[in-house]
Amino acid sequence: MNEPLFWLGLSILLVAISLTAVLVAAIPALQDLSRAARSAEKLFDTLSRELPPTLESIRMTGLEITDLSDEVSEGVKSATKVVKQVDHSLGTARKQAQNININTRSLFVGVKAAWRTFQRSQTNRRVADRRMNSLNSPKVTPNARDR
Repeated sequence: MNEPLFWLGLSILLVAISLTAVLVAAIPALQDLSRAARSAEKLFDTLSRELPPTLESIRMTGLEITDLSDEVSEGVKSATKVVKQVDHSLGTARKQAQNININTRSLFVGVKAAWRTFQRSQTNRRVADRRMNSLNSPKVTPNARDR
């Protein structure tokens, strides 16, 4: 058993059997790896064809969204201005209504005062006319009646 050639031959035989077993086991794995590489190549081809237009569409959509958001922002600013103008107009209308109310009250008070003054002046004229009539009319004395 001390023959080195025997052991060398046995070692080479065992290495050859091991390599054969590894190759037999590796063949299906290498075939699967080859299929995966072909699938990856197809995927990469599809991506290289489809991705640039898709990215361009996404970029354009982003720009359109930016434009729309700017327009919405301008619309909101415009609506804010309109609301402020309407609020200002309502405030002005409210003030004018208060002024009309005050002026109407003042007119009624003035008409009422004029009416009272007119009635007093008529009453005063009647009283004055009576006084004037009584002063201008001859006084009848009891003695003059008897005559």
